[in-house]
Amino acid sequence: MDEKTRVLISLGAATAANCVPCFEHYFGKANTVGLTTEEIQEAVELASQVKKGAHMAMRSRVSDIMGRKNKYELSCSRQSENPCCS
Repeated sequence: MDEKTRVLISLGAATAANCVPCFEHYFGKANTVGLTTEEIQEAVELASQVKKGAHMAMRSRVSDIMGRKNKYELSCSRQSENPCCS
């Protein structure tokens, strides 16, 4: 894997993990490996969608455990009782 891809994945992972120091570290490397602002923003947005999906899966499971049946707005802008977009 090339360094540009490695840094881009790391920025997305840092975003999904809420790790500000990690994001700052890899953001510092982004310019040296040739990442554009648009590429970074896309990685951040994708990571945020993944993170939102995980959060909705947790909410859904808690609702199931508590005997409730809720519908949640999905990160892909669809509604479903299942929090996955696939």
